[in-house]
Amino acid sequence: MTWFIMPFVHSNDIRLSYQRSGSGTPVLLIMGSSASGRVWTMHQTPALNRAGYETVIFDNRGIEPSDAPEGDYSLDDMVADTRGLIEGLGLGPCHIVATSLGSMIAQDLALDRPDLVRSMVLMASRARSDAMRRAQSAADRELAGSGFRLPARYAAAKRVIEMLSPATLNDDTAVSSWLDIFELSGGIDTADGQSAAVENLGDRRAGLKNISPPCRAIAFTDDLVCPPHLVSEVADAIPNCDLVEIPDCGHLGYLERPEAVNSAIIEFLDKN
Repeated sequence: MTWFIMPFVHSNDIRLSYQRSGSGTPVLLIMGSSASGRVWTMHQTPALNRAGYETVIFDNRGIEPSDAPEGDYSLDDMVADTRGLIEGLGLGPCHIVATSLGSMIAQDLALDRPDLVRSMVLMASRARSDAMRRAQSAADRELAGSGFRLPARYAAAKRVIEMLSPATLNDDTAVSSWLDIFELSGGIDTADGQSAAVENLGDRRAGLKNISPPCRAIAFTDDLVCPPHLVSEVADAIPNCDLVEIPDCGHLGYLERPEAVNSAIIEFLDKN
């Protein structure tokens, strides 16, 4: 993975690190929880730049070198951060590509400031939490609050099982590489404050009917964190939203099946 020295923009009383690359219509990419924006540079930003788009990535609050205020973060905090970044960099209206928590941020941004959003690609998105996802989130929060840290090797194995597809888990070469990556990184980048952002999500489907920019929802067939039935509810709720489901990948589908994901993103952006 390439590391970059990233400049900062002041937004919502904090500093956010960001990087711009390419030229053309701007695309803002919003990462999910506990991960750096530079993850997009592995596959998505090069493909978008080649397709004629400028890309902007950034680190959400809680991910260094962006500021990491103490305490829990709300979804409203993170939406305000993103809104300020778009305004500060003069990007709006821009395309948005987002995943997981980033997709929740994008949903609320489109509701709050549709003038800043040209279109949205929402990967691994949801409008509510079902019983299993609520239990999973509560367990993760309880572990984080206990102060206990899992051994790196155990945490890596746990995250690989949660985040990837059986197609990857059953490929000895591929899974060995993923286990090494997660173990060397300590499992995931830590951003404990982010975990509270969608803790009390409720059911947002009625509100999503007020989203006006065109959208594409992308589901990953083997996603245990945000399964396709929850992504489908988002596509059904947003008036101008289609649904693409990509097989043989889990929650990190944009890293497991980057060519298929990039094709679905670029095909949609080119139409909007």
